[in-house]
Amino acid sequence: MNPQPLLIVVRELRASLRGILIALPLLSIAIFLLSSRLLFFLQERLAGKLYFFSVAEPFLAHAKLSVAAACFLLMPWLMLVVWRAAARPFRVSRLFVATMIFITTFLFYAGAAFCFFVTLPFGIKFLLGFSSAELQPVISIDKFVGFVVLFILAFGLVFELPVTMVFLGKTGLCGRGFFQRNRRYAILLIAILAAVLTPTPDIFNMALMGVPLYLLYESGIIIMKLARIP
Repeated sequence: MNPQPLLIVVRELRASLRGILIALPLLSIAIFLLSSRLLFFLQERLAGKLYFFSVAEPFLAHAKLSVAAACFLLMPWLMLVVWRAAARPFRVSRLFVATMIFITTFLFYAGAAFCFFVTLPFGIKFLLGFSSAELQPVISIDKFVGFVVLFILAFGLVFELPVTMVFLGKTGLCGRGFFQRNRRYAILLIAILAAVLTPTPDIFNMALMGVPLYLLYESGIIIMKLARIP
């Protein structure tokens, strides 16, 4: 395998990520000033009453939420940087890169929204359904923030699957035939991802992620066919 394209991508990323690394802490600080409202919104939507078990836990939870929200807002910029760097050694057109940036940004936010409005409410309701008069939930604010942030960001990223497939086909790294031949392995990997990333291991919640992810896989193959990528 020729390492030259990878070296070009790494060099481009190192040069372009500096701006994001500067913007991330500044935006995180700005969001921290509003983090109480953001936490209240998440709490009302998903959790109810929260508790803390150490002096620093509320501050750390607000800081973690602020950084995650900053990453969420900076995602279009990050997509711009990543796709420009990834496309440079393969000499793809600017229109193709612009299309990739738009679609990946849309899919990230679509995946995050799907997680927030569908998967997390069902998953948390299922988990808290095991409570009883003798077993009452006491949810840590830090654990709650970490739980919600992890799943929202993870769902956003895994929804990038069809765009990644199209890019691999466009650059000749993995063609449409490769993805068609390896459907069975793709289904296995999707099932593993669904088991790991969904908040509960039951079939229903796994299907909430696994089915859309498989449909995205198939849509990637269809898009490659329409684009005449072999």
